[in-house]
Amino acid sequence: MTVYTRIDSPLGELLLVGEESATAKGGTALASLSMPGQKSGAVVQDGWVEDAGAFGEIIFQLRTYFEGGLTHFDIEYVGGGSEFQQRVWKALEVIPYGTTVSYGEIAAQIGVSRVAVRAVGTAIGANPLLVVRPCHRVIGANGALAGYAAGLERKQRLLDLENARPAIAPSS
Repeated sequence: MTVYTRIDSPLGELLLVGEESATAKGGTALASLSMPGQKSGAVVQDGWVEDAGAFGEIIFQLRTYFEGGLTHFDIEYVGGGSEFQQRVWKALEVIPYGTTVSYGEIAAQIGVSRVAVRAVGTAIGANPLLVVRPCHRVIGANGALAGYAAGLERKQRLLDLENARPAIAPSS
């Protein structure tokens, strides 16, 4: 059964969508975390059940993160995406809190050439789990903010929250 709820956050309203799961903390695996105005963000569908209680653990972790008390999420996710997207998304999940990496570094990490950087960017843009799968930690090779489905202002706010810095100093 698909459940959803909306919560307020420093980034605005968040729409959480999940599936019941016997193995997830709190009983719900997260399928989507999206924001108003987000490119390809989730939209509540007929048949979904509104149930804030199903997201208790997830909401607790999000609030703790936004208060600066959590640096890594321990949330079960609903599967999805192509094999390539899944490889990219797994690379996102290991970017340390407070650091940034470039799209090219993600490409290298998953073993594709720098020619595939656009494909990596497209896969990152399709990430349905904003904030908890930290695509906001990926920046342009020159250190500039680039691409975020929920807008660059929100990306900057998340990086500021984490006091994010490049994982490796850019070469001169």
